[in-house]
Amino acid sequence: MIPPLPKRIAAEAIGTFGFFFIGFCGIAAAVTQGAGAVQALGVAAGFGFGLAAMIFAFGHVSGGHFNPAVTLGLAAARRFPLAEALPYWIAQLAGGVAAALVVRAAFGANVLDATVNAPGAGISVATAGVLEAILTLLFVLVVAAVATDRRAPWNSTFAPLAIGLFIFTAATVCGPLSGGSFNPARSLAPALVAGDGADLWIYLVGPLVGGALGGLAHALLREPEVRPESGAAVATS
Repeated sequence: MIPPLPKRIAAEAIGTFGFFFIGFCGIAAAVTQGAGAVQALGVAAGFGFGLAAMIFAFGHVSGGHFNPAVTLGLAAARRFPLAEALPYWIAQLAGGVAAALVVRAAFGANVLDATVNAPGAGISVATAGVLEAILTLLFVLVVAAVATDRRAPWNSTFAPLAIGLFIFTAATVCGPLSGGSFNPARSLAPALVAGDGADLWIYLVGPLVGGALGGLAHALLREPEVRPESGAAVATS
């Protein structure tokens, strides 16, 4: 049975907090202890495997979105009710803001400022936005396949690891270019707490557009499940 909406919202808020806080701690280590303490790969691992851990913890409760673009993408793919998207978004932002506030209190304004996304040196805002959109599109395709498509042999049990590995990979190879958000809440939360919204539109528009397109692509490419006749063995296409 699907848990009631209040319980799912709480799981989204707590899971988003944990996901962001683990990733932000990697940034805090790099800022306070020097680049040698945590390399860029370590920061990417914090976000990727932090996400995987929170999906393992809460995926069976809320679905483990922790990302407004994923929620929108799954709604576009007709794998999630659109009417519940706004409560999920509010929960995700609340969890993210809580993580940013704890980082600000624990490590100071300099560390919080370092968690705010910005394009890499020499990367235009247009290029950063396109990269964010493309990587989020691909991310939603992965999420929809491993978490919602029962015909996929890696469905369900492998989903947290596959999703976390995608974010680890995307943050490693694209993070230095685009800022590596792929998640509007991940960018909006520290920007709100830090009062820095200079490049924020990139990380709202890019991931949301990419997420919606990824969901639509999944809906178009997905083969319909074959419903068995009465008394027949269950089969899928």
